[in-house]
Amino acid sequence: MKANDIRNLTSAEIEQQISGFKEELFNLRFQLATGQLDNPTRIRDVRKQIARAKTVLRERELGISS
Repeated sequence: MKANDIRNLTSAEIEQQISGFKEELFNLRFQLATGQLDNPTRIRDVRKQIARAKTVLRERELGISS
């Protein structure tokens, strides 16, 4: 999901997305620890998704429009 797609969501929806991404990240880390992870680059992708969503929320707090 791109930053522009995230900007089209409401703040509540973004918070739900973040919690979903965090849950997925937890599961990926658990798979990594147990040796069951097939795609290790997915961890990096999920971390970046979380960062994008948090950035959009912070922009809204500061009143920055993009």
